[in-house]
Amino acid sequence: MAVMTAEIGIVTVSDRAHRGEYEDRGGPAIEAWLKEVLASPWQPVSRLVPDEQPQIEGVLKELADECGCGLIVTTGGTGPAPRDVTPEATEAVCNRMLPGFGELMRLESLKVVPTAILSRQVAGIRGSSLIINLPGKPSAIGECLDAIFAAVPYCLDLIGGARLETDPDRLVAFRPGATMKP
Repeated sequence: MAVMTAEIGIVTVSDRAHRGEYEDRGGPAIEAWLKEVLASPWQPVSRLVPDEQPQIEGVLKELADECGCGLIVTTGGTGPAPRDVTPEATEAVCNRMLPGFGELMRLESLKVVPTAILSRQVAGIRGSSLIINLPGKPSAIGECLDAIFAAVPYCLDLIGGARLETDPDRLVAFRPGATMKP
């Protein structure tokens, strides 16, 4: 039986990076983290968009509906500034929201920086795709993914997304009935 390669959407939301004034470090940080953690075959489907809600919504729909990405991870646009609209775009395209992801990411980030309370990351489901918003700071990306990712593979199982396996030496994904490492 052939093993399917999962498509994972990686979206950087940044006016400056989109204009070429700033190097996108968020998207590559997500990709590097996933390469380190995932044991199953996957390939990134990367996008870079400005902080414009219609464009963010469009790329999230494209990745979920046309590209078939079971997991879509965004970086940037989650703060309180007027142009930070990634959570609004995510909520607009999702059928169901999963508030626990954002709650846990903020809780984890508060251990590092008091301004994490200003972050507005959200996660939700569009069809059989899980969309997760991460902060724009590359170091915060790894901290947040380390905190939440154990639940991601099982969530994808429940919604009919791509099956993802993690490297148990790096991160143990939770699935009911599976043995968890201490």
